[in-house]
Amino acid sequence: MLIAGRDMGSDRTAVMGVLNVTPDSFSDGGLFVTPDQALAQAGKMKRDGADIIDIGGESTRPGAEPVSVQEELDRILPAIERITRNVDIPVSIDSWKPQVMQAAVEAGASLINDVNALQASGAMEVAAQSGVAVCLMHKQGNPQTMQDNPSYDDVTAEVKAFLYGRIQTCISAGIDLGRIIIDPGFGFGKKLKHNYILLKNMAKLTDLGVPVLAGLSRKSMIGKELGLPVGQRLSASLSLALIAVANGAQFLRVHDVKETVEAVRMYEAVMNVEQGKP
Repeated sequence: MLIAGRDMGSDRTAVMGVLNVTPDSFSDGGLFVTPDQALAQAGKMKRDGADIIDIGGESTRPGAEPVSVQEELDRILPAIERITRNVDIPVSIDSWKPQVMQAAVEAGASLINDVNALQASGAMEVAAQSGVAVCLMHKQGNPQTMQDNPSYDDVTAEVKAFLYGRIQTCISAGIDLGRIIIDPGFGFGKKLKHNYILLKNMAKLTDLGVPVLAGLSRKSMIGKELGLPVGQRLSASLSLALIAVANGAQFLRVHDVKETVEAVRMYEAVMNVEQGKP
């Protein structure tokens, strides 16, 4: 997988740092809303070992209210422009709106990370014409309703079938398979058990022939299981990250870059060691 001309996720797990320039994201809302704050955080993530920075201007947490296209643009464009000019790291745009995708790519973003899997009117066309990589995520419902009562007969099979269909639609639209990443969408229209089953069976998604991204960092599934507030979910987030890598994830979307990079690189060092005399 090439992103901004860099090979990612093929020989080692790629770590994507979360950078929300929003006032209301569940974990880092309000912390990086100015261009200077966003730039400083991007620089820190780069030093901590991030491979890519994922910038979002609209919260998609359960219950989040939508924002207008203009408001989202006003939030993300200054951050993208400052970071791409000053930090040598690829930038991703976390948005489902085609107008935002287009403007972000023109400002320097090299990956479109869409929780709506390019289903919004015009999104597929923008992504196809952009030439950048895309990440297609599964969700059931929308942020306002998705956790009301999500239901599946076989969550792994249904998520896999949805993502397969979106991959085929992308290919038909002219998006090469080598530009596509998939995300099972942990916490997006899934009950706690659904998340566990998906993570346990995530290797089945690798059959689709594209890299799998796992976004588990600080999520409510940790809080529900362990009773921990958002700020105390680091250890559990690292545990879930390693389970994801063991089950085939090639990309991890995380808040705690340094700790995740260290944990994953140690896991890879052990798993990739060759037999024989030292």
